[in-house]
Amino acid sequence: MAIELLWEVFGLYYIFLYFVTDIGLSYIIEIRVKELERIKRPIEIFKEELMRVGIFTDTYFPQVSGVATSVRVLKEELERLGHTVIIFTTTDPNATMPEWNIVRLGSIPLFSFKERRIAVQGFIEAYKVSQEYELDIIHTQTEFSLGLLGKILGAKLGIPTIHTYHTMYEKYLHYIANGKILRPSHVAYISKNFCNQTRGVIAPSQMTKDKLLSYGVNQEVRVIPTGVEIPEMNPQVAEELREKLGYTKEDKVLLSLSRLSKEKNIAAILDAMPTILEKDASVKCCIVGGGPEKEELEKQVERLGIAPYVQFAGEVEHQHVSQYYQMADLYVNASESESQGLTYLEALVNKIPVIAKKNDYLQQFITKPELGMLFEKDEDIASSVLAYLECSKQSSSQVQELQNQLLEEISSVTFAKRVEAFYEDAISHYQHDKENTKTWLEKMNFFKIYDDDKENEE
Repeated sequence: MAIELLWEVFGLYYIFLYFVTDIGLSYIIEIRVKELERIKRPIEIFKEELMRVGIFTDTYFPQVSGVATSVRVLKEELERLGHTVIIFTTTDPNATMPEWNIVRLGSIPLFSFKERRIAVQGFIEAYKVSQEYELDIIHTQTEFSLGLLGKILGAKLGIPTIHTYHTMYEKYLHYIANGKILRPSHVAYISKNFCNQTRGVIAPSQMTKDKLLSYGVNQEVRVIPTGVEIPEMNPQVAEELREKLGYTKEDKVLLSLSRLSKEKNIAAILDAMPTILEKDASVKCCIVGGGPEKEELEKQVERLGIAPYVQFAGEVEHQHVSQYYQMADLYVNASESESQGLTYLEALVNKIPVIAKKNDYLQQFITKPELGMLFEKDEDIASSVLAYLECSKQSSSQVQELQNQLLEEISSVTFAKRVEAFYEDAISHYQHDKENTKTWLEKMNFFKIYDDDKENEE
C-alpha cells in the first residue's frame, strides 16, 4: 500500500511539474495505479438532463469555506435547472455517509494548512467515472490536485474545461514557511499557466479579473459573482438566538463571521472596540467561526480589557448561519483577502448592513450609506461603525427598499444561469486539438494502463 501511494504522489508531482514550468516531459511515464475502493455511494443521473457537469474541487463540505459554499450553491441551482452535476473532491474524516453524485478521492492534509486536503489517490477512479457518465464539461475550482486532474481528464475526454479562480493567493503566502519560499511572482506564474490551459475563467469580481489579466491570462475571463440563496426571514428565531447569546434589545450587536485566521484581520475589529465603547457602551461584538487564530484573539480581548463586550460563539453549521446574521445589527469584516466575499453577500441577503474594507467588488453592492459603509484603513473601523449606527436611526423602510433591489442581482439563481450560459458558450465553440493532446497527455501516458486493460477485456 505504501509503495502504491508513493507512486501516486510521484505521478501527481510530475503532473504539477509540467503545468507550473511549461517544460513537459520528454520521456514516457508509465504509472500503474491500483484502483482504490471509494466510499460506496450512488451516482444519480437524471433522465432528462441538459448537461453533465463534472466539478473538481479540493474543498467541499463538511469542510467550511467560501469555496465549499460556492460549489454547493452552484451544484444545487444547476440541478434545479435540469443539469446533472457530479462533484469530484477529496476524502474527509467527517464525511462518512453515502452522498449523491459525490466522488471522493483519497487525500491527505495539506502540510501547512491541515484544515484543507489534497488528493493523492483515485485518479483512475475519477477517469472511469468521467467516462462512464459522459461528461459534457469540466469545471475546476482549484489550481492544485483536483484542478490539475480535471484539466487532464478534460483533454483526455475531449471536452472543454472552465475554471473558477477563487483565491487571492498573495494574501495566503504566510502559510508556507512564513512567506519565505513562495513570492507573488510565483503566484502570478502558476496562475497564468493554469488559467491559460482552460477554455475560460470565471472571476467572482472585477478585482479578481484585473489581477488575472495583470498575471498575463489571455483566455476569456468572465466576471460572475457567486450567488447566495435568499433565506427566509424569521424574526422570532433571530430574537430567540439573540436572547440565548445574552444580548438585550438595547444592545447593538456587531457580527464577525469567518474563519479565525490571520488574513481575515479580525484583530483589527477588536482593536477598534475600545474606541467604539467610549462613544457607545451598548455595542457588543459576536465572533462566529473557528480557526488557528482563536487563542491569539482571545488573548487580545483580555489585553484590551473588552472581555465583557466580546463573545466567541464558535463554529456554526451552515443551515444556522442565517439566524446569526438576522440577530445582529451590523456585519463587520476587515479582511483584505476576499476575492468574492460570500459572507458580505450573505449579510446583505439577510438584510444586515455591512462595514468592510473598501474594494472594487464591494463598491458595486454598497452603493448607498443605508446599506453599509466601506473604510480605507483599519484605523477607520471605529468611526465607520459609529457613523453607521448614527445613520441607521433613519427610516427602516428606506433601507429595506434598497436591500430588496440587491436580491435578484446576488441570488443563487442568477449566479447559476450566468454559469450555465458560460458552459453553453464553451461547449458550442470548443474544438478539441488532437495534436495538442498528443504533445503533453500522450507523453505522460497517465491513463494508458487503464485503456490497455479495457481493450484486453474486450
